[in-house]
Amino acid sequence: MRGLHADTGYLLYRLGLRSGQLFNTFLQESGLRLRHYAVLRYLAGSAGALQRELSTRLGYDPSAIVGLVDDLEKLDLTERRPSPDDRRSKIVVLTEKGRAFLRDTDEAGRRVTNDLLEPLDAGERDALHALLLRIADQP
Repeated sequence: MRGLHADTGYLLYRLGLRSGQLFNTFLQESGLRLRHYAVLRYLAGSAGALQRELSTRLGYDPSAIVGLVDDLEKLDLTERRPSPDDRRSKIVVLTEKGRAFLRDTDEAGRRVTNDLLEPLDAGERDALHALLLRIADQP
């Protein structure tokens, strides 16, 4: 291997770009982007989250989270509710329409992943996923 292809970090970056492009193409009709989908998918696994938590967990700038949640609220996919722990804070929750959107897009999301990983057999896909999990959750 020579040049940039010898750099694992660069290859991960390229793969991320390609994945994002495929996913954004799939989401184009909805007017959403991968960042919106990530917020929805995170909220689907929780009872709601403070915007600060979304920023930390997803690795997005806090100011970006505000805009993403605003976009999702306009489409009635999420809503802000008073936090039961602190009345000054709001938690972001997935609406029923947001849950339906995720159900409707699950299969298409799997197709995007399958297209991206098409050169790999099932065992290689599992191994790649396990390795990515190990490094993705590091601080």
